[in-house]
Amino acid sequence: MSTSRQLPLPFAVIPGYCAADFLDAPANAEARAWLARPADWPARQLALWGEAGVGKSHLLYLWARRLGALILSGPSLVAPIVPPTTALALDDADLFAAEPPLLHLLNIAAETGFPLLMAARSPPARWPVRLPDLASRLAATAAVEVGAPDEGLLGALFARLLSTRQLLLSPPLASFLLARLPRHPAALAEAVVRLDRAGLAAGRPLTRGLALAALAPLIGSEPEIDCEKSGTPSPQAHPLL
Repeated sequence: MSTSRQLPLPFAVIPGYCAADFLDAPANAEARAWLARPADWPARQLALWGEAGVGKSHLLYLWARRLGALILSGPSLVAPIVPPTTALALDDADLFAAEPPLLHLLNIAAETGFPLLMAARSPPARWPVRLPDLASRLAATAAVEVGAPDEGLLGALFARLLSTRQLLLSPPLASFLLARLPRHPAALAEAVVRLDRAGLAAGRPLTRGLALAALAPLIGSEPEIDCEKSGTPSPQAHPLL
């Protein structure tokens, strides 16, 4: 009698950007201090910048919700917006679709006096723009870097990413993998996606062998033989070792 195996379906994890999920750390302390006092921003405009995964969007959404701000996306900013009646937030600001709508947005924020918060991977003064007026406004925009996480924050982030996908790893295995992964948040996020897929495909808890095989492209090492799968006795289980 043949049996059919249920195929695992990977579901996308959409960030909720909840306050409880944000990890306070020295790397984002300066950004949090700036967000607490928008009245002090030069021209009421501020840009958060830093590498992928450091929490720029998370901070932007928390700030926007607190102030009831209108949240926009750089890639979707293709036409001038209607003058708002509240604060403005622009995520992925450096990925703007066209320069005129971005200039229009900056002008509206300046004219209305509503604070404008942007998030990007580089400070506005470095964005490649051609319009002189836009370049001038971006150069005058205050920018604060959300720094790279320290080891403590990397560990907490890895644990939260695992929890979000309901991945259960033993503390020794989680520490073993974390020590070998690249030291930036985007790599940790990619690692957890790969681990999730590997666990779903195997249909059983992740072993060190399975995890290393899934993460080989990230850690640049040869995957170990999965003793549980191959039937080969594990060296740790040998009575003389």
